[in-house]
Amino acid sequence: MNRMLRSLRRLRPSQSGVAAVEFALGLPLLLSVGLWGAELGNLAITHMRVSQLAMQIADNGSRIGDVSMLENLKIYETDINDAFIGAKVQSGGLDLFNHGRVIMSSLEVVDGTADTQYIHWQRCKGKRNVQSSYGPAGTGADGSLEGMGPAGEEVTAAAGDAVIYVEVEYEYQPLVSARFVPGAIIRATAAFNVRDDRDLTQIFQRDAASPDPVASCTVYDGYD
Repeated sequence: MNRMLRSLRRLRPSQSGVAAVEFALGLPLLLSVGLWGAELGNLAITHMRVSQLAMQIADNGSRIGDVSMLENLKIYETDINDAFIGAKVQSGGLDLFNHGRVIMSSLEVVDGTADTQYIHWQRCKGKRNVQSSYGPAGTGADGSLEGMGPAGEEVTAAAGDAVIYVEVEYEYQPLVSARFVPGAIIRATAAFNVRDDRDLTQIFQRDAASPDPVASCTVYDGYD
């Protein structure tokens, strides 16, 4: 007993472990703040990437079309499918179509009117169960659509022209834990005028006998 008491007395003035104890007590808080900061930084980067993807898809959608010097450019189902595949490649580790959805709409003016806006056609890809904020294809044919975009800042098409409007919704995939950013859903939109004279009557099939898949907005699938 005496030997134990003497050992305890020798330890009492010792301060060599104080810093280690303080560090151990503060480490959980320090680690939590660090991980939270890393998660927020990754969330900000993902917001930027989704926004850039929306712009890329809308830009590509505005450019696609069969090249011809004798008639207006035709757009084919395979062109739209290629645009979606390109977005999949560009999204990299985001796995965009398995955790989100892309909606591409063609905003046009109803034939025979001066400026009545409507969604002529719409194509979608992705497993996330969402639809366009502006309605399905055909919306606006009765004059109910002001355009596409935030209220008061709607994008509109000119007669004989079209605007490709893209909506992207993506369920954020946490880098560390969903506890730091619970329920984070990222949304982005982009719009581009069609660049050349385009045949706006329809989306064509290159081979009617062997049609390409249609990226229907009633189907929720991605790329496995």
